[in-house]
Amino acid sequence: MALPPSSAAPVGLAADSRSLDSLRSSAARDPRGAAKAVAKQFEALFMQELMKSMRASTEASGLLDNEGTQLGNELLDKQIATQVSGLPGGLADAIARQIERGMGLSRAQDASGAVAAPLPARAAGAPVRDGNAAAATPGDAVSGNAKAQEFVAANLNAARAAEASTGIPAAFMIAQAAHETGWGRRDIRMADGSASNNLFGIKAGPGWKGAVAEVRTTEYVDGQPRSVVARFRAYASREESFADYARLMKTSPRYAPVLANAGSAQGFAQGLQRAGYATDPAYADKLGRVINTTLRLQRALI
Repeated sequence: MALPPSSAAPVGLAADSRSLDSLRSSAARDPRGAAKAVAKQFEALFMQELMKSMRASTEASGLLDNEGTQLGNELLDKQIATQVSGLPGGLADAIARQIERGMGLSRAQDASGAVAAPLPARAAGAPVRDGNAAAATPGDAVSGNAKAQEFVAANLNAARAAEASTGIPAAFMIAQAAHETGWGRRDIRMADGSASNNLFGIKAGPGWKGAVAEVRTTEYVDGQPRSVVARFRAYASREESFADYARLMKTSPRYAPVLANAGSAQGFAQGLQRAGYATDPAYADKLGRVINTTLRLQRALI
């Protein structure tokens, strides 16, 4: 029976050093494609071990068993494992989902095949949206290094003004804005398509008197996701967004521990998560990675 072709990953032997080198070089250009290829390699390795175990449990005939046939069987098993791995609905799909989730990549796609960025979930009553699905990742920063540097430079002055007001390091706030907007590529949009300049995903509560952007998002109520249309604050500029974020941090008692622990990236990120800024359980870890990237980019600008 002919084995169906697989196009999800390189056709080389599983664990071939050249294939691994190819994966490393492609990760910077296409993190999602690299995740799928890595998942296929993991499945291939698993299939190799499975076939090796099956052969070991089969009684040898003794007629043609020698080092040559053993080597041939091993090479054949590697090739078969590579060919049968990466098929739709297989183990590689599950592994790829886990890898992409860890990288903060959304699997949702629009009708054209482009990656969509739905607004992420938020706990009921929380004043800001969860930076879960639209989060920036180190992979984003690597593949769009120029965009990330541009984002840092464009927001540095506004962040420094907010730092003077709150004591939160400018790089930490730029990193959070990057995490929430995907380095400025997934800004919340107004009904006419214009930018809301809401870099921190702050919701428009009953007391908000300014402009509003209404966007469909997912909220968790009693642990269950619900799709709702939420109202987000809109600003005339990014500087206004930073200033409003600074006011929120200073005036809301729930964020007092964040200001108290803003001396370190870990304290800042974990303080936000404990205060309920986001419902994503990995929010602090993801934000911490983006802060490290932002610090490197900021140093390059000095």
